Amino acid sequence: MIKVKNEYVNREISWLHFNARVLQESADKKVPLIDRLRFLGIFSNNLDEFFKVRYATVKRIVDAGKKGKSVLGGEKAKDLLEEITKIVIAQQARSLEILNSIEEELKEENIFLIDENEVSESQAEFIREYFFKKVNQELMTIILNDLTEFPLLKDTAAYLAVKMVMKNDEHSTTNGENRYALIEIPKGIDRFVVLPKEGDKNYIIILDDLIRFCLDSIFTMFEFESISAHMIKITRDAELDIDNDLTKSFIEKISSSVEHRKISDPVRFVYDKSIDKDTLQFLKEKMNIVDTDSVIPGGRYHNRRDYMGFPSLGRQDLMYKKIEALPVKGLSMKGSLLEMIAQKDYLIYTPYHTFSYVTKFLREAALDPKVRAIKITVYRLANDSQIARALINAVKNGKKVTVQIELQARFDEQANIEYANQLQAEGINLIFGVPGLKVHSKICLVEREEAEGIKRYGFVSTGNFNESTAKIYTDYTLFTAHEGILKEMGRVFDFFETNYKINKYKHLVVSPHYTKSTFIKLIDNEIANALMGKEAYIKIKMNSFTSYKMVDKLYEASNAGVKIQLIIRGICCLVPGVEGMSENIEAISVVDKFLEHPRLFIFGNGGDPKIYISSADWMTRNLDFRVEVGCPIYDGDIKQELLDTFDISWRDNQKARVFSEKQDNAYRERNEDEPELRSQFKLYDYYQQKLES
Repeated sequence: MIKVKNEYVNREISWLHFNARVLQESADKKVPLIDRLRFLGIFSNNLDEFFKVRYATVKRIVDAGKKGKSVLGGEKAKDLLEEITKIVIAQQARSLEILNSIEEELKEENIFLIDENEVSESQAEFIREYFFKKVNQELMTIILNDLTEFPLLKDTAAYLAVKMVMKNDEHSTTNGENRYALIEIPKGIDRFVVLPKEGDKNYIIILDDLIRFCLDSIFTMFEFESISAHMIKITRDAELDIDNDLTKSFIEKISSSVEHRKISDPVRFVYDKSIDKDTLQFLKEKMNIVDTDSVIPGGRYHNRRDYMGFPSLGRQDLMYKKIEALPVKGLSMKGSLLEMIAQKDYLIYTPYHTFSYVTKFLREAALDPKVRAIKITVYRLANDSQIARALINAVKNGKKVTVQIELQARFDEQANIEYANQLQAEGINLIFGVPGLKVHSKICLVEREEAEGIKRYGFVSTGNFNESTAKIYTDYTLFTAHEGILKEMGRVFDFFETNYKINKYKHLVVSPHYTKSTFIKLIDNEIANALMGKEAYIKIKMNSFTSYKMVDKLYEASNAGVKIQLIIRGICCLVPGVEGMSENIEAISVVDKFLEHPRLFIFGNGGDPKIYISSADWMTRNLDFRVEVGCPIYDGDIKQELLDTFDISWRDNQKARVFSEKQDNAYRERNEDEPELRSQFKLYDYYQQKLES
C-alpha cells in the first residue's frame, strides 16, 4: 500500500465535519422552516456534548503535559485544541447567519421573534405580568463585586452577565463603581414565550429578552444610570471519575461520580461577542479562565439547543409531516407474536415500522403462563418506559427476570440509576455489567416451557429499547426463534455474571473477544475472492468509523480490488478515493429527518452474501472495550430486504454527502437522467409497497 501524508482523518475534526452536516440541514430550503430551527438546536446540543466529552479528553492530555500523538492520529493535543476552537468559531458564526436568515423567513410566515426593545405597550403589560407570575420567583441572581469566591456555574446553564453603571453623586455609596451580577436563566420555564396573537401575526419573545425587559424590576435597590445584560455559559468536563472505595456499591460510585461532574473543570467559555470589554475581563479574571480553555465569542443567545423545542404555533405546514409507523407484513399485533416468530424470523426497521412489536413481545412474555424467564440488556430507556413496566409486570407474574443495566451510559447515568433502584425494588435480578467494559449490546432472550422442553425466543437490535427515540432513530431489530442464535445469547448473559469465562460462538459476533477478528476474517475472504478474479464487495452502514486497524484492513481490501461502499453517518477516519490507497472505496453520509443509527455489514462471499446487524460501530471502544453483539441474518427474504434498504440509502442523491480528501461535505451530484431519490422517504414507500404486494 502506498503511504500518503493523510491516511486518516482526525476523529475530533471528523466529528466537527459531521456536526457541520447537521448545520447544513438548518440551511436547507427542502427542510420545513420550524424543523430547520430544530436542527440548529441539535447542532448546538451536539456541540455541548462534544466539548463535555471529546474536547475535555484532549484537554486532559494537554494538562497532563503529554502530546497524545499516538491516540490522536498523529496530531499534537495542543495543536488539535487550537484547530478545534478555530473550526467551532467559524461554525458558530455560520449558525448565527443561518438563524438570522430563518428569522427573516419566519416573518414572511407572520411569525415574529421580538427582543426587549421591540415590545409594544400591550405586550409590555403581558410580559410584566408573566414575569411576576412565572419568572421572578425562579431567578437565581448573584451580585459579584463583593464576593471573595466566584460562584460555581452550572454546566451548560445559560447566564445573563449584568453590568450596572452606577450614579456618581454625593448620595451614592458605590462612588460610581460598576456593579456586576449574574442571573441564571431558569430551566423549568419554556425558553420561548408565546405572546398574545395580534390579527394574523404571531409574536414570540425569548425568555432571556423577557428578563432583560424586566431588569429594572430585579435591581430596584440599586441606583444606576444604565443597565445591560449579556449571555455567557461554560461547559464542564463530563468524564466520570469512579473511585475505588470497596465499601461502596457500584450504584453509589456512579451516583457520586455524576454528582462530582457538577464541579468538574470547565473546558469552554462562550460569551456574547457584543459584551463590554470590562465586563468580559472582570468575568475571565474572576473565573480564572486561561489560554488552554476554549473561549468562544458567540451571539446574543446561548443554549440554542432549546430551539429543538421551538413552539409549533399550530403551523403543521412548517414542520415535517409525521409518518404513521407501518406494520410488518405477516406479523400481526392481534395474534401471539411468539407463535408467529416460532415459524420464521421477522425484521422491523423503525421508525418505518412500529416499535410496538417490541413492547407487545415483552407484554406477551410477561403474561404467558409457559414463559419461565426473561433476560434483557438496557442501555437507554425512555423517560416513561413501557419496557420497564412490562418487565415489572413479568416479575409480578412469577417470571424470573434478569436485566443487565448499563449505569455508565453517557448522560443517562442518573436516569439509569433511578430505573435500577425501581427495578431492584420490584424483585428483578439486576446485573451491573463487566469490570472495565461497558455493555452496549441490545439483546433480549425469553425462555418458554413447551411440550418438547425449553423453547427460546428473542430479539437482537442495532438500537436502544426506547419508545421515544424509536420514532426518530432508524434501527433494525430481528425477532427470531433460531435455537443456535438464542443459546449463544444465553452465553452472553452468562458472561455478564461469570466474566472470567470466555465463551465460544458459532453464530453471534461478540465484543470484546471476537468482533474485530470475525470481521477481519470476512474482509480477508473478500480479498481472497478478488485475487482469484471473483466478484468481491463489502457494504457497511455504521454511525462512526474510527478504528485505524479496521481502516487499514479496508485499504488493504481496496488495493486487492474489493469494491467497498460505506454509509457512515458521523465520524469517518478513513479517506476514500485515494489512488494507491483507497480508490475502490466510496463513502457517503446521510443526514436527514431521522437520525441514521443502524449497523449493517454485508460481505459478497462469492455470490452468497453474508449479512450481519450489530450494536457495534467500528470504533476502538466498541471493538475492544464494550460488550457488543452482532447477529447473522439467515432468512432469505430478510437478507434481500437488507440488501434493498442498503441500496436505497446508497442511491440517495438529495441528502447524501460524499466523503473525500477535501472533507467539504459536498452533496452527491445527481445525473440529469437520474430521478431525485431521498432515501428516508423512499424507504417508507418501499415498506408500504411490501404491504400492498
